[in-house]
Amino acid sequence: MKSYLLNTLLFVTVLLVKPVYAQQPLRPEYDICVYGGTSSGVIAAYTAAKLGKSVLLIEPGKNLGGMSSGGLGLTDIGNKYAISGLALDFYRRIGLHYGKFEQWIFEPHVAENLFLDYIKRAKVEVLYENRLTGLTKNGKLITEITLENTRNARPGKRIRAKMFIDCSYEGDLMAKAGVSYVVGREANEQYKETFNGVQLMTGHQLPDGIDPYKTPGDASSGLLWGIQPGVLEKDGSGDKKVQAYNFRICLTNNKNNLVPITKPENYQPERYELLLRQMGKRPWKSLQDGFIWSGMPNGKTDINNRNGFSTDMIGMNWEYPDASYKRRAEIWKAHVDYTKGLLYFVGNDPRVAEHIRAEIKQWGYPKDEYTSNGNWSHQLYIREARRMVGSLVMTQHHCQGKELVNDGVGTAAYTMDSHNCNRLVVNGMVKNEGNVEEGGFGPYPISYRAIVPKANEVSNLLVPVCLSASHIAYGSIRMEPVFMVLGQSAAVAAAQAIDQKQTVQQVDVAGVQAKLKNNPLVDGSIPEILVDNNDPLKVQKTGSWEVQLRGGYGPDYYLSEEGQSGGKIKYIPEVHTAGKYEIFTYYPKQKNGAAVTQVNVYDGKKTKEILIADEEVKVLGQTSGEWISLGLYKLGTGKQAYIEIANKGNNGRVVADAILLVPR
Repeated sequence: MKSYLLNTLLFVTVLLVKPVYAQQPLRPEYDICVYGGTSSGVIAAYTAAKLGKSVLLIEPGKNLGGMSSGGLGLTDIGNKYAISGLALDFYRRIGLHYGKFEQWIFEPHVAENLFLDYIKRAKVEVLYENRLTGLTKNGKLITEITLENTRNARPGKRIRAKMFIDCSYEGDLMAKAGVSYVVGREANEQYKETFNGVQLMTGHQLPDGIDPYKTPGDASSGLLWGIQPGVLEKDGSGDKKVQAYNFRICLTNNKNNLVPITKPENYQPERYELLLRQMGKRPWKSLQDGFIWSGMPNGKTDINNRNGFSTDMIGMNWEYPDASYKRRAEIWKAHVDYTKGLLYFVGNDPRVAEHIRAEIKQWGYPKDEYTSNGNWSHQLYIREARRMVGSLVMTQHHCQGKELVNDGVGTAAYTMDSHNCNRLVVNGMVKNEGNVEEGGFGPYPISYRAIVPKANEVSNLLVPVCLSASHIAYGSIRMEPVFMVLGQSAAVAAAQAIDQKQTVQQVDVAGVQAKLKNNPLVDGSIPEILVDNNDPLKVQKTGSWEVQLRGGYGPDYYLSEEGQSGGKIKYIPEVHTAGKYEIFTYYPKQKNGAAVTQVNVYDGKKTKEILIADEEVKVLGQTSGEWISLGLYKLGTGKQAYIEIANKGNNGRVVADAILLVPR
């Protein structure tokens, strides 16, 4: 096993060579064309190729992976239960790179090399620096798309395919195909929601009392940069405004790997006057008061927006979803200028507190990241653009479990999350509007009908990224691991439609679900065995345990309070293929957790006791727990083995959650 891990680690860490840019397509027609080399696009293309289909992946830029290789290294998870198949394989491979079972925080180049590895292993053809300009349909069937070179806008290739999968963040192929879509926020009344539309909340908000005018108190002097004209509309009303975009910034404090933050082109310090006023009302103690400054491996960061004025360029992206390529490039460049200018301003403007300037000057752009793009991210965080309107629209009710679908081809679990959409004057003060962070619900299924167009519009297109969801439901679904899961599901459905000579709407969803479950890595390998708490045939409980609905793996976990004893939770997996398995238990960290948790593993012949020391469990990233290895065991078929967690003699809270058996 050590040899296997070492070989995998060495393979993953080697710097891979990208396919040649702008290579010629090798076929007159493909089975499946995937548009958009995002994380979803790479996984979709890999899946389709492993299923024996001819595949072309088209990426308008020079890099693969989208936000997952573009700086979003602090993965938005929600609940690990939601991540399956090749998406989970991706984070397991990230883990191997860093010497862990799985890991959810990582450096950009590590992610990109992994995406390139998927492409290489599946022998997927990639057409870089090409973007969509035209589309031909025969009735409801897309027959051909036309491309142009991204760098010089010269007319380019014509691509024919049986099936198309739009994995772009913008939904350009979907829109060009005449699929119904929406941009902006629906009114609450449209789907009987409560968190859609206009929302003036306290999250990532400016302090009260900040004057909005260039000359304080003088409206005739005009609004400060970054404040939009207009009035606050009624709570819950709909509009075409789009939640803010930003860059997830990768910096380093390693002096040997650091490019200093210098004055960028188009630097305009007046753009940050509102930041100074915010600092005046709420002085910064550290950079964490203005940024979510998250540490990544090897002294790097994933920096995100925090509080009222930060990296989000609020109100400057409303045109982007439907804009021309030229106008999008201008908006993109404006975000680059703003963000680089913000970093320089905080580090150099004498009006910023000296200790803050000194703190940020310890950081710079990493030399070993984004080496072909001036050490700056290749991907703007397009949090939301177009959203398809399919025969089923995912809404707040699906997120909260009030409505349940039975044709799920993926699972989401993140909070309903929207960044601010507007910044305007409210009661004489500057206020941000649109931030929503509403959670408190468990994992929920995403309908297959949400990733296919209506039957009367297009018959051979799947849309796993700009899927059919309301603004606020999309805020929960729009996470990179979920996009990967849905990309895999879309590819399985597309292959099945080709094999059965069906439209995407006619696909047998039960067949797709079965393939995802039985062949999750699309390579015929033995699937993992998961036993979660909600299976009464495989979980036996004795003694006093409370059911906890948040903070564990899946919908719930068991908790035994301090001082209780005599309780046991027994997990009884059913093994269909005999062999060696590494067994894990999920350990949600607790306040006042037991110093040691006793676990007994019976492999069908003998029992082994394992003691989990709470202080040795380190949880990384946006998750409440980690998988803890209980060792490697040789197991026979059937239900001979079991894993038992006891609260015997505990001096703190004991938890019992899911059990995982990984074939080795």
